[in-house]
Formats: sequence, C-alpha cells, structure tokens
Amino acid sequence: MAQPKRRWSKARTHSKRSTWKLDNPSVGSCPQCHEARLPHRVCKNCGYYDGKEVLKVEAGK
Repeated sequence: MAQPKRRWSKARTHSKRSTWKLDNPSVGSCPQCHEARLPHRVCKNCGYYDGKEVLKVEAGK
C-alpha cells in the first residue's frame, strides 16, 4: 500500500487545528424576568419556559 513521501510540517498541522476551538455559548434573555439564560432551557431565575411555569422557584433565592 502506498505511503506518504513525507510527513506534514508542524506549521501545516497547527494551521489545520487552529479552527478547533470552543465558542462562547449564545445567551438570550428570558421574556418573563429578562434575566440572561441559555436558549431552549428553563430560566433558573423564574422557572418559566415557552411562556409556561415548569419549575417552582422559591422567592427567597
């Protein structure tokens, strides 16, 4: 089976790997309490998702 003539240089390897990085998560605001929350998640502050209360959140927190 054929083998590569020479290995890739370190610069070429690093330039290919340069796009493998973490992105910051997109953060939206809750329509009920206007706190920052992740999209498609229940709001930790008020407990609402899609206009409905799905978690009982204590007022003391």
